[in-house]
Amino acid sequence: MHRRAVLTSAGVALAALVTGWAALAVPTANAETEAGPPAVTAPTPTTATGPPATTDRPTPAADATEGPAGSPVAVHGRLRVCGVHLCDQAGEPVQLRGMSSHGLQFFPNCLNPDSLAALRTDWRADFVRVAMYVQEGGFETDPAGFTRRVDEAVVTASALGLYVVVDFHLLTPGDPNLNLDRAKSFFAEVAARHAARTNVLWEIANEPNGVGWAAIKSYAEQVIPVIRAADPDSVVLVGTRGFSSLGVSEGADETEVTDDPVDATNIMYTFHFYAASHRDLQRATVARAARSLPLFVSEFGTQTFTGDGPNDLDSATTWLDLLKSLKIGYAMWSYSDGPESNSVFRRGTCAGTDFTGTAVLTESGAFIRSRIRS
Repeated sequence: MHRRAVLTSAGVALAALVTGWAALAVPTANAETEAGPPAVTAPTPTTATGPPATTDRPTPAADATEGPAGSPVAVHGRLRVCGVHLCDQAGEPVQLRGMSSHGLQFFPNCLNPDSLAALRTDWRADFVRVAMYVQEGGFETDPAGFTRRVDEAVVTASALGLYVVVDFHLLTPGDPNLNLDRAKSFFAEVAARHAARTNVLWEIANEPNGVGWAAIKSYAEQVIPVIRAADPDSVVLVGTRGFSSLGVSEGADETEVTDDPVDATNIMYTFHFYAASHRDLQRATVARAARSLPLFVSEFGTQTFTGDGPNDLDSATTWLDLLKSLKIGYAMWSYSDGPESNSVFRRGTCAGTDFTGTAVLTESGAFIRSRIRS
């Protein structure tokens, strides 16, 4: 929730899309509302041809939005906000459960066809959050390269029928307006490229901090129209004050949002927690806010807010039971193999091709895989 320790390990470039995958048996969708149709084999992801382009970035195929039969996207279709819930194409509330990547610059080889296939078929997750840091060696250093990495992850996940949260991972500086021009440029390009897809959600500001709600709201009301110009129907996730704590971490609460909501439709507000640090106060805030605000937990951890230290699985279980009762979707941080306890994979896993089962998992990884599969 607060700043995670910056990783300094160098990584190789994110794997490009791989064609000719082995056939993948795709189980039915695992969101909390349904049992999907029979499982089928996932298609090999492809990149559609389109108008001449100046880069080799992938573009969405016209039929790439449905996903394999039985996958989350095939079962639920395009999502939308209805009241305080995220709802599927039939108007039924749905709780999405999934994982967040770590920063693409820190663990560039942890999001690849094999790992995402495992997330879908072995973990039975509904979505992946693609965390693209803006600073700390991220987007600002190579806009074209990081945009391409996001595109590749979206295309790969889409071929599996996973939903994708594209996370513009603002953290330091905490005022999103300092990256307003970058946000407009990024979302204009990527939203246009993936506008035909029904499975992409846009998270416009990861964890605003040290700045008031009025400034965050102003940022949102300038960025959302950029997305809507290309993609009028997708859900947008808006970060909240105090590291997306609805202001709690900076002495406020949800009333600043309920009293002055963002002037936009089909949006949800994000809440982040780390179970060893955030307990009764934060859970009470979420339970209260969920009566009037559509909430989405786009990031949580089982440790302290540093993203490291002992896992508090009892507190994490209490949190996830609450989110289940409220039908609030969540993603755990992080789908990586780093040294911190927030990493779900053991060190070195992302250098290989085997991401299935429990032998490759840390304590937090085994916990969340079991929870998502249940």
